[in-house]
Amino acid sequence: MLVAKGYRPVNRDQQFLLPPDMREWVPPTHPVWTVIEIVDTHLDTSAFHASRRTGGAGRAGYDPDMLVTLLIWAWSRGMRSSRQIERACTEVVAFRVICAGDTPDHVTISRFRKDNHTACQDLFTQVLILAASLGLGRLETIALDGVKIASNASKDANRTEAGLRKAATAEAARIAAAAAAAHAATDDAEDDLYGEDDPGPGQVPAELADPGTRTARIAEALAQLEADKQAEQAERDRKGRDYLARLDAGQTVMGRVPVGAEVAAAKRRLAQAVTAQQAVLDRFEGRTASGGGGGFAPKPVDEHHLVRRRRTELDTALEKQAARDTATEQRRRNTTDPDSRLQPLRGGGWLQGYNCQAFTSADGVILATGVGTGPADYDYFPEMVDKAGRAAQLIDTTRRTTNPNPAPAPAREELIGVMLLDAGYCSRENLTAPGPDRLIATGKARDLETAAAENPVTGSPPPHADPIAAMTHRLRTEDGIATYRQRSPIAETVFGHAKHNLGFRRFTSRGLDRARSEWAFHAAVHNIGKILTHLTNGNTLPATT
Repeated sequence: MLVAKGYRPVNRDQQFLLPPDMREWVPPTHPVWTVIEIVDTHLDTSAFHASRRTGGAGRAGYDPDMLVTLLIWAWSRGMRSSRQIERACTEVVAFRVICAGDTPDHVTISRFRKDNHTACQDLFTQVLILAASLGLGRLETIALDGVKIASNASKDANRTEAGLRKAATAEAARIAAAAAAAHAATDDAEDDLYGEDDPGPGQVPAELADPGTRTARIAEALAQLEADKQAEQAERDRKGRDYLARLDAGQTVMGRVPVGAEVAAAKRRLAQAVTAQQAVLDRFEGRTASGGGGGFAPKPVDEHHLVRRRRTELDTALEKQAARDTATEQRRRNTTDPDSRLQPLRGGGWLQGYNCQAFTSADGVILATGVGTGPADYDYFPEMVDKAGRAAQLIDTTRRTTNPNPAPAPAREELIGVMLLDAGYCSRENLTAPGPDRLIATGKARDLETAAAENPVTGSPPPHADPIAAMTHRLRTEDGIATYRQRSPIAETVFGHAKHNLGFRRFTSRGLDRARSEWAFHAAVHNIGKILTHLTNGNTLPATT
C-alpha cells in the first residue's frame, strides 16, 4: 500500500516566477490548436480584415483572425450566445488560449458577427476546399433534406394587413404624442431657464423625431405583403392566360386548371353549353315553324343537365376564388422579423422561422446550403442541385491540383453518382429536370419498404411511363430500395447534430440574408468538425505555400 508523504500546497497567491506559457495550459494534441492553425494558415480572412479600421484614435482593436477562431470554436461547442462566449474566455482554458487571455466583451463579439455576416458565408467555401484537399466530400451518393429553424422572433408578433395598418397608425399616434409631450416639457423647462421669449438651444430628442425601428419594421412587413400579392397575382395571370390560350386554340389540356383561370374557364364552359343548347332549341323551333316538327321538345336552356352542371362548376369556382381572396387578406407578416414565415412542423404545430436546406455527402460533409421562406421542400430542388453541382466541381478541381496526372475533367453532372431525396421533393418537374441521377421517394419510407418487400420488381420501368410511376417502379427494385435506404443516415444526421449536439434551434440574427449567412457559417463549423475527426485518424493538414 502506497502512502503519500503529504499534500501538495494550494497557494493561490503564488506569483509566476517566469512568464506563463499558454502551450502548457492544454496539450499540443488538443483540437483547439488545430482550429487556430486552420484559421491562421489555411483560410483567407482578408474579408474580415477589410471591415475593420485601424490607425485611428483609441485603443487597439481585436485581431479578426482571433475573433473568427473564437466564433468557430464556440459554435463547435454548442455555444452561440455572445455573453456565454465572453464568460468562457475567462473560465475555460481553451477559450483563454484562443484570445491569449485578452477577453473580448460580448458587445465586441456580437458586433463582429453581425458586421461580417457576408464574410462568414464566404468562409463556407474555403472550408469545403480544405476538406476536399484532405480527401473528404465523397460524391458517389449525396442527399438533400430540409429542416425548419426558428427565427429570432415570436409567433405572437404576426399581424394581418389590417392589423399592420392599425399598428402603423397607433405607432404614428404614439410617436406624435411622445413628441408633443417632449415639446411641452422642453418648453416649460426652457421658460424657467431662459424666459418665455428666448427659444434657447433645446431641440426635440432625435429618437422622438425618428419614427423608430418598429415603424420601419411595420412598413417593411406591409411592403412585403403587397409585393407578395402582386407577384402571386402576376404568376396566376400568366398561367391563366397560357391555359385559356390553349383552350381557345382547341388543344386538349390535361391536369388541373390553374388558379388564375378557374373562373374564366368555368364561364367559357358555361357559355359553350348555353350556346349548344340554344342551337338545339333554334333548330327544333325552325323545324316546327316549317311544318316538319315532331319528336320531343328540347328542354329550356336553364333546365338542361349540362348547363346546370356548368353553372354549378362556375359557382364552385367563384366560391374558391372568394375563399382565396379572404385567405390573402388574412395573410400575416411578422413585425419583429418581416422576412420570417410561419412554418408547419411535421409532428403538428407551427414555427416562426425559415426552411433551411443542406446537401450532404456520404461522409457527412455539407456540400451546399440554402435558406428560404417557403415551407415546401420541392421548390428548393433546382437551386440546391445547381449549388451541389458547383460544389462537386470545386471538390474535383481541388483534388486535381494535388494529382500529378489528372484524368480529363468530367462534366459537372457526372461527378455526382446519385442524389437521394424524400417525398417532400417529389414532383414531375423535379423528376425530369436535368442534372445527376436521383432517387426521390414517391411516398413514405415505410410504404416504400413494404412495397419493395411484398411486390418487388426487376428491370426498367415501361417506356414512356409517367415520371412518378417510373420512380415508384425503380424504388421497388432491389437496387433502388437498397440505395434509397442510405438517405436518412446521410441527410438527417447533420440536422440531428445541429439541433441536439450544437444547440442550433434558433437564429441569432434577423432577416433572410443574415439567416443564410448564419446557416452557411454553421455548415462551415460542421465541416471543420469533420476535418478534425479526419485528422485524428493519422492524417495531416496540407502544406501551405
